[in-house]
Amino acid sequence: MHRAPPAPTAGGVLAEDHEHPDYRYFGVYEQDVLVASCCLNLIANLTRGCRPYGLIENVVSHAAHRRRGYGQALLARALDNAWAEGCYKVMPMTSSLDPATLRFYRAAGFDQDAKQAFIARPPT
Repeated sequence: MHRAPPAPTAGGVLAEDHEHPDYRYFGVYEQDVLVASCCLNLIANLTRGCRPYGLIENVVSHAAHRRRGYGQALLARALDNAWAEGCYKVMPMTSSLDPATLRFYRAAGFDQDAKQAFIARPPT
């Protein structure tokens, strides 16, 4: 009889990702409580002189801690890290079309018109 694998947990995912040096997590803590975070994935590349590029995802701030500059600080830290690793570009990904979210990324120095992204999902 086959059993379904156990559901992943945040702790398990983080523990596994810490084994991969190209996954970076950044967080802001208030009194030992994580209130904002994002992840940066450094992706190997065969073009641009084999320089990697970065992908930022999961930029999240707890609702009670928004509008304090934490998100901008996280993005700045992730960009600094990516540039130090030799990335030739960094792309944040968001599914939000909320104008405030798009302003947030533009304020951090990102150009939403520089590239077009397409997404495929597995069939259901």
